[in-house]
Amino acid sequence: MSNLERYSRQILFRAIGEEGQKKLLEARVVVIGAGALGTVIANHLVRSGVGYLRLIDRDVVELSNLQRQTLFDEEDAELNLPKAIAAQKRLNKINSSVKVDAVIADVNLDNAEELISGMDIIVDGTDNFMTRFLINDVAIKYDIPWVHGAAVSSRGMFAVIKPGITPCYRCLFPDVPEGLGETCDTVGVLSPLTDIIGSFQAMETIKYLVDAKTTPNLEQIDIWDMTMMQMDISQGRNPNCPACVERRFDFLDRSSEQQASYTSLCGRNTVQVNPRRKRELDLKTVRARLVNSTQAAGNDFLVRFSPEEGISIVIFKDARVLIHGTNDIIKAKSLYAKYIGD
Repeated sequence: MSNLERYSRQILFRAIGEEGQKKLLEARVVVIGAGALGTVIANHLVRSGVGYLRLIDRDVVELSNLQRQTLFDEEDAELNLPKAIAAQKRLNKINSSVKVDAVIADVNLDNAEELISGMDIIVDGTDNFMTRFLINDVAIKYDIPWVHGAAVSSRGMFAVIKPGITPCYRCLFPDVPEGLGETCDTVGVLSPLTDIIGSFQAMETIKYLVDAKTTPNLEQIDIWDMTMMQMDISQGRNPNCPACVERRFDFLDRSSEQQASYTSLCGRNTVQVNPRRKRELDLKTVRARLVNSTQAAGNDFLVRFSPEEGISIVIFKDARVLIHGTNDIIKAKSLYAKYIGD
């Protein structure tokens, strides 16, 4: 019982008990994203005694992260530590008996199956739709449940997705949203919100791992207006879903129109992002959305803004994007997710 002593207060909770705690100690969980949601999720899971945690993130710690990303401090930002490594160092101090596997990587169609397969459950700490659709494809292909979460501004949501049992993510959100979505870097986000949503995601993960009943709802909350909504999605499976019914994994298919092409332009220190799915943007709306977070200028054909020193981003009417100032595709993906969304 000595190795369980640190979890004694959790074991006293009857729905977990000693048997549930042993299941947690044997569990393998992957958290994708070590930002605002991911750090909260990882913190709770490590403190709760999940045996193996794989934590994947592509970014480094920045000063602006510290308002809400709870495992990091000023030294991490000054050292430009990769988020996965900084989080691993802190988590190892919290619970050295948990194996924390830090992976510095961009989760994409080339590595997603290798990084995710073999896990008991996936937890979504991401900040963009494309990665969530990719997670959904891998989850269905390998029959792995996952806990979705999202938070922006004062609004958040979460849901538990179980392949073959619940609607999949593509049943709930059939298409990648048109135009440019809200992101934390364009409309902001409140720290208590990410703590709340991440905590709920961790709780649903623990419930699944101890064989307890998870929520059947898409749970939504606005912490500024203090409104909540529960949408029962248990009967929401799409009989024609291309993912969970037809098992067509478009986000794992390089030839699919759902993919976006990232190309480093030779000699120009520029990455071009070219969505294969054709659409036309309302540039006035794009410019208005960006004006709160950064200076944006433009004309009838494009919008240009500079989110940080040395970086210039140009958005064209056909949704093509040029990111000047880097030829690093991983950095370009991060900037794209931060300021443009999907």
